[in-house]
Amino acid sequence: MAKRAVLLLAHGTPNTVDEIPDYLRNVVSGRPMPQAVVDEIQHRYSLIGEPKGHSPLTELTLEQGTLLQEALAVCGEPVPVYVGMRNWRPYIADVVKQMRADGVEEAAVICLAPQNSRTSVGLYRRAALAEAGGIRMDFLEGWAHEPLLAEAFAERLRSVLSRLTADLGERAPVIFTAHSVPCRTIQTPGATEGQPNLWPTSGPVASPDPYAVEARFTAQMVAERVPQIPAWYFAFQSQGASGGPWIGPSVEATLDGLAAQGAKAVLLQPIGFLCDHVEILYDIDIAFKAYAANLGMRLERPESLNASPILTQALVKLAREGFARLDA
Repeated sequence: MAKRAVLLLAHGTPNTVDEIPDYLRNVVSGRPMPQAVVDEIQHRYSLIGEPKGHSPLTELTLEQGTLLQEALAVCGEPVPVYVGMRNWRPYIADVVKQMRADGVEEAAVICLAPQNSRTSVGLYRRAALAEAGGIRMDFLEGWAHEPLLAEAFAERLRSVLSRLTADLGERAPVIFTAHSVPCRTIQTPGATEGQPNLWPTSGPVASPDPYAVEARFTAQMVAERVPQIPAWYFAFQSQGASGGPWIGPSVEATLDGLAAQGAKAVLLQPIGFLCDHVEILYDIDIAFKAYAANLGMRLERPESLNASPILTQALVKLAREGFARLDA
């Protein structure tokens, strides 16, 4: 039988503030980055982590890999789990080379960005396949519809919703979020120039990028599992500094609308991220909390999935399904 493995792919993050310029060059494929943007990103990193200036993304992703490997062994699939990062060490290319050196012949490849986009997940796929050599890979394009993913988020949401309801004496609305992307990156091929599809429309439908639809679908699945939510909304967060429009609505605009309706508190749950990193520890815990406070609202979020046992169950299921497709 062929030697098998699982390969988990993630975005990657620098280990120190000093590494951020090199990291950002990877993110933008070497294009020039204004110094003001670099300075701002360094400032944001300086406010998070333990020690300060450190994102825990790499450690948490490696832990997710370890938990998956242990769970697979219990399920009768004693295979190694590798973790590769697109924009920082350990780089995907280096990890796949190591897999080849270790004699791996087949791999179930899972991107830890559940909602598929050609310009994000597509880049992970390209990086993995470029170094695959003789390794047969089953690359999972997206898993936004996975029920166990929704249940993992719902479990985290239920506990904080219950606590906040007890504190307030009433239930707070929920904003689900995913990372925004430039409009041009998900524009439907053939759409009229200057009129990007921000959401499903009646316009051109040839090979539409699924990202926005999949992100909202995950949110809907989570909401269905937490009927105590009085109302829920969806927004895109962490718009970048590059030129041109990014997909919305933004979190800030959504908070403005809720404040205008008289909301005094809101829960914000990012359903596009599987562990803590700067977009959660700074964008939500610092920036959005401050923005909401200025509107007279309390903002809280559930704990990130991180080492969630239900997330591990989801990854086990996806890995075994990948192996089954390799056997087909």
